[in-house]
Amino acid sequence: MMNTLEAETCYRALSARDRRFDGLFFVGVSTTGIYCRPVCTARTPRQERCAFYRTAVEAEGAGFRACLLCRPELAPGSAPVDSVPRLVAAAVSRIEGGFLNESSIDELASELGVTSRHLRRAMETELGVSPVELAQSRRLALAKQLLQDTSLPLAEIAFASGFQSVRRFNALFQSRFGRPPSELRRKGSEGRGARSLVLRLDYRPPLDWEQILRFLRGRAIPGVEHVGDSDYRRTVRLGGRTGWLVVRHDPKRPALLAEVSLSLAGVLMQVASRLRALFDLDAQPEVIAECLGRDELLGKWVRVHPGLRVLGAFDPFEMTVRAILGQQVSVRAATTLSGRLVARLGEPVDSPHAECSRLFPLPETLAAATEGDIATLGMPGARARSLLAVARAVAEGSVRLDRHADVDKTMAGLEALPGIGAWTAHYVAMRALRWPDAFPASDLGIRKALGGVTAKAAAERAEAWRPWRSYAAIHLWTSLSEGAGG
Repeated sequence: MMNTLEAETCYRALSARDRRFDGLFFVGVSTTGIYCRPVCTARTPRQERCAFYRTAVEAEGAGFRACLLCRPELAPGSAPVDSVPRLVAAAVSRIEGGFLNESSIDELASELGVTSRHLRRAMETELGVSPVELAQSRRLALAKQLLQDTSLPLAEIAFASGFQSVRRFNALFQSRFGRPPSELRRKGSEGRGARSLVLRLDYRPPLDWEQILRFLRGRAIPGVEHVGDSDYRRTVRLGGRTGWLVVRHDPKRPALLAEVSLSLAGVLMQVASRLRALFDLDAQPEVIAECLGRDELLGKWVRVHPGLRVLGAFDPFEMTVRAILGQQVSVRAATTLSGRLVARLGEPVDSPHAECSRLFPLPETLAAATEGDIATLGMPGARARSLLAVARAVAEGSVRLDRHADVDKTMAGLEALPGIGAWTAHYVAMRALRWPDAFPASDLGIRKALGGVTAKAAAERAEAWRPWRSYAAIHLWTSLSEGAGG
């Protein structure tokens, strides 16, 4: 992880085209006025012509234009643990997810519990850019990707990227890239057809795609998700829009390719952000492996599965319900129960994939059900009460399932609900909240993988694995017949 930029280190990484640094910094070249990713295949410039920036928007603010070869808009994120204050990290996450496309800076600041002035000052201090500048940079980055990778009409690209005006889109694009969007389209359009469009999601290798599919396959919610031999499919409800998507591994480069229905074109930023969280695409495998690899037991499994990821959640509420259904039953039994829940309360959705035909119920829908309605799905009354309590807490806003929510507060809120203990709270923190240091020490699988130790002994052993204990848990589960936990 790079919290500060050292020119010598950056230049060595640039010269080696070291993928471990992809997305951690960008290089602006004074002689061309272009900025690149450190993995760019263009001829490496002399060091005195290079200026290094932590983010793409900083490079743009210095007057550099994005490279059309390495495409900085596709670089994986930095996924910091403590590299910037939580406030800034939360703001960046929401902006990159498209929050400012529909809402104001005042509304963003209010949601984060600060004034808009304080938010601007914090972002300018830490990142060198304002919230508006970051939002414009992300909109232009998405537009550039859609121009090069899809055949969407220019007006649709403008609105899909979060612009409220085609004229404003054209003017900003011309200013930033030195050419109109139509010129880039003529050179880069690939034409994906009318039914869907494809988003490319880059990551830092290695990534164990087969292991990811194995993990998701056993936990896929019938009717909502399906895992094939080489792809992941699901239905989607976001911002009042519904649709479907299919994710496959790119055979040519370290990236995933997400085919997304055109009905979701207006929420593409959110779709991309949630997919990056689901597949943990912003992880830094080398940094994590360096920490966990020192342990005699974990080191072995890190070497066997160097590309293992902590899979997140496309829909945090959906994943939390699935975790509660998995309490004290097998993975298969929990999958059966989740399928019944969707069949009973989920809404149908138009999809070309027969296995994915329903939407997962909203918190409000589940909260309106009775204990008897839920219990008849085949679970004890206590479990039904837990589901209803979580649904009502999320619907009312007393529990926030957000990856930048206060982790301790959210876990405490969950544990205060009936039937939810430390195991479930840590598992939700690991996947729904994207907390890399969650560790369900009481888990029987983890204790077995550690030699049958007590929960207290497991927690003590895990202290050496901070701040990556979630990854340690996944490795321990995987060591038990390729992932029996969770």
